[in-house]
Formats: sequence, structure tokens, C-alpha cells
Amino acid sequence: MTQENKRAFTRIFFDAETVITQGDQLWQVQLLDISLRGVLVDMLPGQALDSRQPADISIHLGGDIQICMTGHVANTRDNKVGLTCDFIDIDSMTHLRRLVELNTGDTSLLERELHLLA
Repeated sequence: MTQENKRAFTRIFFDAETVITQGDQLWQVQLLDISLRGVLVDMLPGQALDSRQPADISIHLGGDIQICMTGHVANTRDNKVGLTCDFIDIDSMTHLRRLVELNTGDTSLLERELHLLA
């Protein structure tokens, strides 16, 4: 896979309260970016995700609005962990789609990325 293919989804640099839960572990992490395909977070030293197990990701956007997804570890580098989204509910996808749309300002780009998810 080429670097261009790996970056098929626009990354939105975004900071929001983010919690990752895996098994009985719960970590507050720093969200670095988000896309239609997953997230990149910065974890504290000593925090570690099991790459063989799914993780629940909750991103608080304000009020009672959240983006919730289940994913798996795609890559790690130092304390940065990339998680690929395996499941996202319709409400969370609606919020994520709107977030991407507002930050890119390009509806055709958003539609192309949504088509890639299908």
C-alpha cells in the first residue's frame, strides 16, 4: 500500500475530551486527529492498549454530543496510537460527518471519502 493510499481519509486536527476503554481499563487520552476511518491519540507513559483486543473510543464534543466508536490498534509510535474504526453508530457517524464537512469545506471530498468506506 502506498503512502497516498494510507492517507485516503482527510485527517482533522481536533482536540476534545477523549476516553478509551478496553476491558476493565479506562484511559483519558489526548485526541490528536480524527478521520472517517479512525483516530490518532497521544497516551501517557505507562498507558498501553492491547493490540489484540477491541477498544471503545468516546469523544466528547460538548453538551451531550459524543462520537462513540469501537476500533483496534492500527499502529503505535512512541506514545501515539492510531486506532482504526471497526464500528460506529449512526448518530456518531452523523456527528463525525458534520465535523469533517465543517473542517474541510469540501462536500465532494466528503462524498468521495464516504464512498471509500462502502
